[in-house]
Amino acid sequence: MWDTLLVNVNLATMDTNRAAPYGAVQNAALAIKDGLIDWLGPEAELSDAPGELARNVLDLDGKWATPGLIDCHTHLVFGGARASEYEMRLNGASYEEIARAGGGILSTVKATRSAPKETLYAAALSRLNALQSEGVTTVEIKSGYGLDLESEMKMLEVARDLGKKDSVEVVTTFLGAHALPPEYAQDREGYINLVCEEMIPAVARAGLADAVDAFCETIGFSTAETERVFKAARTCGLPVKLHAEQLSDSSGSQLAARYNALSVDHLEYLSPEGVTAIATTNTVAVLLPGAFYFLKETQTPPVQALRQASVPLAVATDCNPGSSPVTSPLLAMNMACTLFGLTPEEALTGMTRNASQALALSDKVGTLSKGKSADIALWNIATPAELSYWLGYNPLAGLFKAGREIFTWQHTQTEAEHIHG
Repeated sequence: MWDTLLVNVNLATMDTNRAAPYGAVQNAALAIKDGLIDWLGPEAELSDAPGELARNVLDLDGKWATPGLIDCHTHLVFGGARASEYEMRLNGASYEEIARAGGGILSTVKATRSAPKETLYAAALSRLNALQSEGVTTVEIKSGYGLDLESEMKMLEVARDLGKKDSVEVVTTFLGAHALPPEYAQDREGYINLVCEEMIPAVARAGLADAVDAFCETIGFSTAETERVFKAARTCGLPVKLHAEQLSDSSGSQLAARYNALSVDHLEYLSPEGVTAIATTNTVAVLLPGAFYFLKETQTPPVQALRQASVPLAVATDCNPGSSPVTSPLLAMNMACTLFGLTPEEALTGMTRNASQALALSDKVGTLSKGKSADIALWNIATPAELSYWLGYNPLAGLFKAGREIFTWQHTQTEAEHIHG
């Protein structure tokens, strides 16, 4: 028998093998066995009465089910916050004034270095819980606010500890090449040497990272410096990804394509040549509308060119303290539609199927398909387009991770009770 059978449900499978928009199957059923999806299809095609087929039958009263959402780009682990510099900026302070007052990325580095693991864990857990409350079952977490070996490894250890929860899968990324630490302000080559010759090998030996990232930008690292990071990652058997073309065209995407990067992220200044380069690989273009919004940027990524080149588009929160303090995947989807011109189906694809590809997890998650993990989000909606339509309303009705029911929202006319599994 199946462990659990969902009936009276509409499925947005996001499976390209199904021709309907969203890969939809309406009036459907979905069976879970040993944490995996074992069968799905029209409920009328079940071979017997539901109670004869499964130990646990859930009548979902016409709710919609999607794959569990995947946030494929976050900086979830960090010390402190930067609301004060946000307030200073809105009161007219310049970047230089904020930096002199102790703000900017180095303030987060200072707070992260000084924070014990327990403090970092507790703060990151609250942000992770916010993501999960809107349907996230898989999340990527980057380092990059330690900028020395001990602190970078501390961040990655906290991320791995968060992944020990059985309600979420955490993918970790080493981002030592995020910014120059203060002690290397006058020695760029020395810091890149440290990243490539000491940090990446140590992180790889400890099994703390699933990939290596870098910030290739005028205020970050050059393409030559980034290529050194990529070579070191490849030597240690780690795939790469890249913060690219956020503030200027650095040709980072072409470099990333040469190294078969999992993803290139931001991309507001992506050139036609960059589009062509990543179109020849399996690299995913990850759009981060939260940072675009928060920084009041005006140049949008070349979405139409990426579409025409058949480059997969993912969407993520980019949750971080400086440029995207966003803990709502649903808001990120809305922003991707309203600011970047994605359709609701593209936005949901970007938080499911394409996000799984950006994390090299396409064989496990990202669609509702037989044999994949039963990571399932249930929604009180009439159409999947509502997921990128509402602002400030969370229609999540339930969440499964690997077949285990994480929580259920039970709605009556007068109350909504949050029941934790």
